Amino acid sequence: MQRGSDRLSVHRDDEMKHELKGLLRSGHPTRAEEWHDPEPAADDDPEVWSGPVGGLGSPATLERTRLELARHLGRHDFPGKAGELARALRRSNAPGALIDAVAGLRQGHRYDNVQQLAEALVGGA
Repeated sequence: MQRGSDRLSVHRDDEMKHELKGLLRSGHPTRAEEWHDPEPAADDDPEVWSGPVGGLGSPATLERTRLELARHLGRHDFPGKAGELARALRRSNAPGALIDAVAGLRQGHRYDNVQQLAEALVGGA
């Protein structure tokens, strides 16, 4: 016996189960009720990181590379060598592909700012 403290009655609960039965069985939208379908991605949604320095499989551009580096490196990290900057990226939980790209740069060369580092990454120097 229910005590009456539930928000919904037993009948409304059964109704809701019936409405969702097709969705739960199939595992994908049934299109019977449009409000069940997930919303598509918006045009201004951020891109998902998926490649070496670029995003969504596109070639790495200087602007994208500089932006990604600036998100993870601060002014106090410069000037620095590739190994030091790779450690700083690791500490800031940067994507692995970005860390590997910076660690693979020419050893011994000192980078004074994000711009120089981004140019080296995009140019392959």
